[in-house]
Amino acid sequence: MNDTIILGIETSCDETAAAVVKNGRITLSNLISSQIDVHRKFGGVVPEIAARKHIEVISYIVNESLAQANVTLPELSGIAVSNGPGLVGALLTGLSYAKGLAFASDIPLLGMHHIYSHICANYLDTDWEPPFVCLVVSGGHTHIIDVADYTTCTVIGRTRDDAAGEAFDKVGRALGLPYPGGPEIDKLAKQGNPEAIKFPKTLFEDSLDFSFSGLKSAVLQYLNKNDDIDINDICASFQACVTDVLVSRTMTACKQRGQKKIALAGGVASNDGLRQSMRKACEDNNILLSLPKPVYCTDNAAMVAGGGYYRYINNEADKYDLNAFPSLDL
Repeated sequence: MNDTIILGIETSCDETAAAVVKNGRITLSNLISSQIDVHRKFGGVVPEIAARKHIEVISYIVNESLAQANVTLPELSGIAVSNGPGLVGALLTGLSYAKGLAFASDIPLLGMHHIYSHICANYLDTDWEPPFVCLVVSGGHTHIIDVADYTTCTVIGRTRDDAAGEAFDKVGRALGLPYPGGPEIDKLAKQGNPEAIKFPKTLFEDSLDFSFSGLKSAVLQYLNKNDDIDINDICASFQACVTDVLVSRTMTACKQRGQKKIALAGGVASNDGLRQSMRKACEDNNILLSLPKPVYCTDNAAMVAGGGYYRYINNEADKYDLNAFPSLDL
């Protein structure tokens, strides 16, 4: 049986990424050009700047990814590219490039849902397989997803307001930390007392949904009312509050679905506090846990190429009128 080799392209936000993955599992190359330094001065991603920066580097990143994988275009089975959700201008940059490359080389085009790709990061360099419950946590998304098989996913819980990563970044900004705030809070939390401040937790009785806007507001109120603060304790207490909710909701989902396997995905899945809390909960409940390598948690193209493999073997190629969708249901 011949190998299936997929080129992945990811430009949904502020990373320009390209990767080559074999058979949905083996990463041959994985290049990421980050724009964090550009957007840091603004305290967040500026969509127009992000799109322009993608245009500047995408050709180099794709070509270098193919070169590092020692793969030529005729050897590719398909080209997978993120087409939503995300920043529409950024998405269109990657999608347009992928369309042109696919058309010129007569290679199948595979549009990829960004959240689905994050789930597929769990298959890279591992033998992990469905079914399982997946917690997807990032700057723009917080979902609990029932993964029945490689191409069937059902959202069973989601945030009703702020995503977990968004809450991290907004609290980080209020604390005067560099953008992105999540990794900075994770560092400082290790030096603080997670029980120092009792921030509120939102848990819905009849739903697996999340809400982090109240917690974010509580942290801001605490900062406004207190002059003498310990930033380490604030970070530790805030992070513990977020991770407790994420872990408890995911464990509940696992029990409701009769599952004994949990996976993490998304940028916040690289948070040490979350990884440790989820690991302990799974050990206590005899549940298998998949934790992708941190490089596969943040936005990357290996997860896009890996997910593209499963669309390709199901003959799910797209036409060249495929569009980008900033809001795209899973």
